[in-house]
Amino acid sequence: MKNKMIAPSLLSADFGNLERDINMLNNSQADWLHIDVMDGRFVPNISFGFPVMKTVQQHAKKFVDVHLMIVEPEKYVEDFIAHGADLVSVHYEACVHLHRTIRLIQDNGAKAGVVLNPSTPVLMLEDIISEVDLVLLMSVNPGFGGQKFIENTYKKISETKDLILNNNSTALIQVDGGVNLENASRLFEAGADVLVAGNAVFSSENPEKTIELLKI
Repeated sequence: MKNKMIAPSLLSADFGNLERDINMLNNSQADWLHIDVMDGRFVPNISFGFPVMKTVQQHAKKFVDVHLMIVEPEKYVEDFIAHGADLVSVHYEACVHLHRTIRLIQDNGAKAGVVLNPSTPVLMLEDIISEVDLVLLMSVNPGFGGQKFIENTYKKISETKDLILNNNSTALIQVDGGVNLENASRLFEAGADVLVAGNAVFSSENPEKTIELLKI
């Protein structure tokens, strides 16, 4: 995998024209398709599940990145992988047995990520960093799109990068929340590898051009 990757979030897509928007991403410079799954319990909102995943699986030609904002994610990771997830990320805050869940994802043939909420310190990953393929840093409080970016994220990117290097980990750093054309380059400079962008892409007049500009 390469650096400076963009993963547009389908949470901001037009669900009346989901196939159209997925095809647009297939033809764009987007690297991954990001799928935000919310259960109304771990976060206050509800998004979508396997019916939408089936549509994504049918039409997506790129790497499918699934972010589970749900309680007891270990119950569902195998089904999400069966529905086309190439990477499944679970929240540190939602997993009682995080190591077991990470192994479950990887044993089923997908890459595994761990997610930190804005108030969870990076040091909590010290004992798992060498096992995961990705660390997703939430730069807003999870549950809703269109929130304001939390500036402390830059510090957490730096701390995560140090943790990865000090433990000889190969994990990528992903940032999700409030990513736009104003902060993307600084996030990459701070050490992020993958940026999730929802509103910035799908609310723009030219989504494909916006994706291209986010990578500069």
